[in-house]
Amino acid sequence: MNILIADDDPDMLRIVVAYFKKEGFQIFTAQDGEQALDICMNHKIDLAILDWMMPKVSGIEVCRQLKKQQFVKVLMLTAKGEQDEELMALEIGADDYVRKPFEPRILIVRAKKLLHMEEDITFGGLRVNIPGGKIYKDGVDLEVTNKEFQLMKCLLEHKGHILSRKVLLDQVWGFDYIGEERTVDTHIRRLREKVGEGLIKTYRGSGYSLEIPHE
Repeated sequence: MNILIADDDPDMLRIVVAYFKKEGFQIFTAQDGEQALDICMNHKIDLAILDWMMPKVSGIEVCRQLKKQQFVKVLMLTAKGEQDEELMALEIGADDYVRKPFEPRILIVRAKKLLHMEEDITFGGLRVNIPGGKIYKDGVDLEVTNKEFQLMKCLLEHKGHILSRKVLLDQVWGFDYIGEERTVDTHIRRLREKVGEGLIKTYRGSGYSLEIPHE
């Protein structure tokens, strides 16, 4: 998974990056908010870890723009004891916050939790193993492709919401993808054949939605 870590403190950035790389993450770094936004617009970022105070564009403004434009998890780094910062971060859509100073291992645990990396997700007779990129039905590995899995993961993260082809292309194929939007339809059709027809709904002219029945 791709993680952006944005902070204008080079020493802190170096330490945190080293910890995350040991966990196998692909890391992007930025030392100001402008760089952070540029990276998020040109790469598929799964989680953005943003310091509140950064040059050019503040972390809170980066968070606000990301939440308007993209489906990306955001974890804000706030000053110790600054409850106003924490409240504002949550109000504009941040998924979590960590107070400075922090233990890097705690930050990794919180990041993994946001990325659903510590548990399988079960519904409708399926078990989605996020870390392993696997989907099982009644205990049988459905042998989905990487793109099929990423589609399911994206739909699952936003279950109940209609995602357009454009959004799915950006999240799964990347912002630099050049090709037909209809490739989404092809992959959705193949995914449905494996997981079952009833879970992924089509909304003509709008997109697709994962709708999990109450069990």
